[in-house]
Amino acid sequence: MEFAYFPGCKIDYYLKQYGMSSRAVLSALGVELVDIEFNCCGYPIRHQSFQSSILLAARSIALAQKEKLDIITPCMCCFGHLKYAEQCLKENSSLKEETNSILSNEGLKWEGSIQIKHLLSVLFHNVGLETIRGQIQNPYHGLRVAVHYGCHALRPGNVVRFDNPLAPTLFENLVDVTGAESVDWARRLECCGNPLWEKNNSLSLKLMRKKLEDATQSGAKFLCTACTYCQIQFDTVQEAELLQGRGTDALPSILYPQLLGLSLGLDETALGLEYNKIDIRGIKNYL
Repeated sequence: MEFAYFPGCKIDYYLKQYGMSSRAVLSALGVELVDIEFNCCGYPIRHQSFQSSILLAARSIALAQKEKLDIITPCMCCFGHLKYAEQCLKENSSLKEETNSILSNEGLKWEGSIQIKHLLSVLFHNVGLETIRGQIQNPYHGLRVAVHYGCHALRPGNVVRFDNPLAPTLFENLVDVTGAESVDWARRLECCGNPLWEKNNSLSLKLMRKKLEDATQSGAKFLCTACTYCQIQFDTVQEAELLQGRGTDALPSILYPQLLGLSLGLDETALGLEYNKIDIRGIKNYL
């Protein structure tokens, strides 16, 4: 099973443990990743230049298409924008023609012949729960986890087609297969607040705190994320708040491939546990 690996711009520089743990887990489960020199997905400039954002996405898709490989990305924002661009190109023939005219200068062409998948989708649909279950070496015991989907995984539902946007279960099933228990919590589908960071910090922090309070009240010992920006919010931003004396009890946030990797028996160094800002190594007490 082979995929073109699209890490996005943030992971290698700000969240290296997400890339490390994703690669380690996928390798252990027989998924081969092919590295291509992709550009930015285009999302950061979507509201400054729509055409440029679509062009950036189309170029990356065309590069993978040239290798006849579907794309896998651990970044929910990249996943969401690549799917959005794909939908726009399918529905707007003039946009498609304009985009392909520019891509032709590099010998590229967007054709829409490959699939774009998030890490969780590949684990659930391509690898499968039974295959994962068969490779669990260290199941968790008594570990309650609050699953956080992230906005771009679910909305717009008719574009991303990741799961039921109002009542998703895919992520919970992937957590439960490790032996951990995914808890029910009221704010699980709400925004983490990171899109507002450095634009309206007070509102961003308010959204984050409400989610952390709700997850804690649900009995969760850890948050589990599969989104670059959500993890930065719940780990990096939460740690900064704690260091400044705003808040006393941390709710550690663990990336899903880290959670899964430990239960597969992978070494914590390969999963990058040391790079999490809020120490998550206590999770090994539940193995």
